Formats: sequence, structure tokens, C-alpha cells
Amino acid sequence: MGARIRAVILLLIALNLSSPLAAQEGPPPGSQFPPGELVSTGHRFFGTVSRGLASVIEKAVSQWGLPNGYILGQEASGAFVAGLRYGEGTMYTRNAGDRRVFWQGPSIGFDWGGEGARTMILVYHLPSTEAIYQRFGGIDGSAYFVGGFGMTALGAGKIVLVPIRSGVGLRLGANIGYLHFTREPTWNPF
Repeated sequence: MGARIRAVILLLIALNLSSPLAAQEGPPPGSQFPPGELVSTGHRFFGTVSRGLASVIEKAVSQWGLPNGYILGQEASGAFVAGLRYGEGTMYTRNAGDRRVFWQGPSIGFDWGGEGARTMILVYHLPSTEAIYQRFGGIDGSAYFVGGFGMTALGAGKIVLVPIRSGVGLRLGANIGYLHFTREPTWNPF
């Protein structure tokens, strides 16, 4: 049974990471964040657990290019088949300023456990800061890269979000769900 679950998780993650969202038209030059700056910011944010951060950011940049924004925050989630995730943070952009954001969302799948995580979300193809306030769907799994970091991808139209998480807890499985980004915190995950 364990081998089947691992195979399903790996298949779902492979399908998610090879998404056609990768080949999109990019934002204007100068509004993007280079990998070195992202790694430096991530090291300051994640602290001592950031050993594998550079390899995860390198993977994201090779898959989706340079982001034109990023979010630093924290989140908590839990699941037993159906799950919930809540988070809050600050979105940083080069030419549109910083903005406080909150996110929440449901999920369903072969998933159980709970976790608390510090999260860096790379934001691609964001046309304006207001465009972050919508739902972003995707597949999530418990496959982690070097140093305990996990990376997934969520999309809405041309906008792609790549959450990079490092946290504590016990969570195993794969699920399908979405994150709804809002201006104010709310308990309603829908």
C-alpha cells in the first residue's frame, strides 16, 4: 500500500511541475528578482534551516523563469482526507510597492496530518498588485527537496505562484485544492 501512495504522489507532483504554465510571456525587464537576491532574502527569512533553499529556488527559476514578485509569510494547515490551509504575509514587488496578503483554502485527497511553515511564494506574470486577490488552484504533495523544503505550483490564468515551504509537523499525502488570496484575514476557506 505504501508503494502505491508514493507512486501516486510522485505522479501528481511530476504532472504539476511539468505544467504548461511554464511557457508564458514575461513581465518587463527590471521588474524581476534574480536568483541570488531571492536566495539571500530566503536565507534571512528562513534562518538556520535554509541549507537547501538555493537548490529549490534554482529549480523554480529553471522551470518558470524570474519572478516579478514574492511573498514572505507563515501558514498553518491540517488534513484528514479534506484539509484547510491558512496563511498571512507581505508581497514584495519592484515597482508597485509592498502589500499585506492573507490566504486560505480547502483541499481534498490522500492527505493527513498537520504542519506549520514559513513560506516564500514566488510570483510570476503578475500584471498588477490587485491581481493577487483571487483563487489559485493546483496539486500539492509531501515531496520535499534537500534541507526539508517543499515546492509546489498554483495557477490562475497567466499568473503562476510557486510556494516554497519549510516547517514543522507531520503531513503525508497528495491533494488537489486552491488558495484564495484576500486583503483581510477570514476563517472562510472558500
